[in-house]
Amino acid sequence: MAEKKVGSRREFLGKASALRVKMVILGSSGVGKSSLALRFSKDEFKNSSPTVGCAYLTQVVCLHDVTLRFEIWDTAGQEKYHSVTPLYYRGAHAALVVYDISKRESFVRAQLWLRELEKHYIPGETVVGLVGNKTDLPNIRQVSLQEGQSLAESKGLVFMETSAKSGEQTSELLLNIAHRVNQRTMDKDRDLTEWREAECVELYQGNRPHPLTACCPIGP
Repeated sequence: MAEKKVGSRREFLGKASALRVKMVILGSSGVGKSSLALRFSKDEFKNSSPTVGCAYLTQVVCLHDVTLRFEIWDTAGQEKYHSVTPLYYRGAHAALVVYDISKRESFVRAQLWLRELEKHYIPGETVVGLVGNKTDLPNIRQVSLQEGQSLAESKGLVFMETSAKSGEQTSELLLNIAHRVNQRTMDKDRDLTEWREAECVELYQGNRPHPLTACCPIGP
């Protein structure tokens, strides 16, 4: 049965089975990891405090032939949490390493995050993306688009620049990752865990449905 919550402007569109996908977001403190996770999950933007340990959000992505339920793990970027971060990205199907295009130091540290990640994932099985965030700050850009593309190409990574604040390229990024995870699973003949009775949710910002879930069928 459909359920509507007017106060939160969220409408549940029925039940469906979905495949579980674990995705972790890594990067230095302040690059916008929490904002990206919130944009992926609810298509919202809020100024947030630094993450303590790890935060967890979800989003259902409907592809043509499969529904994926993303578990989005937002990890803390502060140095004091680095020793426990590997606990969060073990077993991840996808990982995003994020830097702030307006802060070169975050790009340098993104390369360190990539090296650390390489110690824990199996090449060919985990989809890894490099994300240059905060394209809404073009006047103070310190990392060029070409630098990000070059680093990603040298390591065979997905690359995209985004703005968690405006939402630019965020839906495209998550859809890109979803397609790659699905394709890699089929290529490797590996099964994702089925998450039964996952709620397919249409999220609204004003009168605009969330672009990732508008494809879900309306329940009876």
